[in-house]
This record gives sequence, C-alpha cells and structure tokens, in this order.
Amino acid sequence: MALTAMNLPGMAAAGLPQAVRRGPRHWWSSYLALLRFDVASQRNWLPMFLLTQVMFGAGMAIIYGFYLGAMAPQAALYIVTGAPTVALVSGTLIGVVTMVTERKLAGTWDFIWSLPAPRSAAVASTFTVYTALALPGIAATLALAAWRYGLHLSVSPAALPAFLLAGLMSTSIGFGLAQAVRNPLIVNVIVNVLIFVLLMYSPVVFPISQLPGWLADLHRVLPVYPLAQVIRASVTSGIVHNLGTSYAVLAAWTAASWTVTGWVVGHRK
Repeated sequence: MALTAMNLPGMAAAGLPQAVRRGPRHWWSSYLALLRFDVASQRNWLPMFLLTQVMFGAGMAIIYGFYLGAMAPQAALYIVTGAPTVALVSGTLIGVVTMVTERKLAGTWDFIWSLPAPRSAAVASTFTVYTALALPGIAATLALAAWRYGLHLSVSPAALPAFLLAGLMSTSIGFGLAQAVRNPLIVNVIVNVLIFVLLMYSPVVFPISQLPGWLADLHRVLPVYPLAQVIRASVTSGIVHNLGTSYAVLAAWTAASWTVTGWVVGHRK
C-alpha cells in the first residue's frame, strides 16, 4: 500500500515533511545558504589562500630575475605573464585540496550531504568561493611581477572571462581530485608531484618551442600550458596564437572535472 498522508495521519503532527522540495528556486536558496556557510566557515583560511597564490606567483617571477640577471624585455614579459598561472594552479591545488581534506577528516562533508539541499549546490558554492578568490590573486601577481621588471601590460576585455575560466578550471580539478581519492595522504602526494611538475617542466615561463616535440605535444593537451596561454593573451598582444584551441582544452578539462566530481559526490553515502 502506498504511504500517503491519509495512511499516516500523524505525519503533520510529528513535523515530518510531506514532500521533497526541489526545483530552481529551492536550488538557488540552497546555494546561497551554502555559500554563506562556506565563507563563514573558512573566513580565517581564505586570506591565507590568497596570500599563498601571490607568494607562489610573484615570488617565482622575482626569483627567476635573480637566476637570469638582466633580461630582454620579451623574456621578462614571458615570465611576468606566466607568473599568474604558477600562482593560480599552485595556490588552488593547495587551498582547495586542503579544504576538502580537512572537511573529510572533520566529518563536515557528511554533515553537508545530510542537509536538505542539492549536493550540486554545495559543489557550486565551493567553486564560486575559490574561483572568485582566484581573481585578485591573478591581478596582484601580474601587478607585482610587472612592477618588478618595469613592464606595462595591455589588459584586454577578454581578461575577466579568461581569469574566470582559469580559476574555475583550477578549482574544478583540485576539488574533483580531492573528492575522488579517498586517502588524504595519497592526495597530498599527487598534489606535491603536480606542483613540482608545474614549476620545473611546464612551459609557463618559457616558450613551448624549447621542449622536445613529444613533450610539447603532451603539454598542449594538458591544462597548464593552455591556461598560461589564455591568461597571457588577455594582458598582451601578438604573443599568443591559436587561442581558440587553448580555450577548448580548458573547457574540456573543466567539463571532465565536473563529470568526475558529480559522479563521486552523487555516489557518496
């Protein structure tokens, strides 16, 4: 027999829900509530996340100047415009993965998943917070690095969508990775390896033409090089070519990260 309010007359008196809330309005209200929760629960960590990005990006740009000494303006421009990618990927991987791991250990995700709110709203809230926080980190890194080398950047209207896509892609990969791998120790190892590869082998602060052909082809389908190209094209002119391919690669990695995240979150108990 179907369970209805007529079968269970005491349901209303007991305060039990008679229907599951759903629809765009419920999703939006849940998203806003979870967004407030994310900001409030991480208010002490978020400034450190921003500082980490700036230290990675501007710090690496300045250190390269010490290594290389006097540089031609073109070389300095390449380093300056590559610094935000180093800042964004390193800071996002550290920040988002640390946040997800701490919530796992504290049982916070179990609490969030038990709320009468769509899990997609919780994921979207986290993406929003860290993507928005990536923007001032990118801008600050560019400003500090450009000031260090005395360069003048030509910021185009494409800067905002480029920065948004860059931040969203990095946040998506970090979140998907941290949710997909259950063991926090393994996640930390993966993150450290990725940051090492980014700093040492990715063609971010040097032209991709310097790499062997097979390694250059590999980087063209990995997200870091296209990310650097998108950011570089938004603040310079005449350096980046085939920009549409870079946007397509970033969009593909973002979509893949969302798919993994959606599958993992949907199957969490």
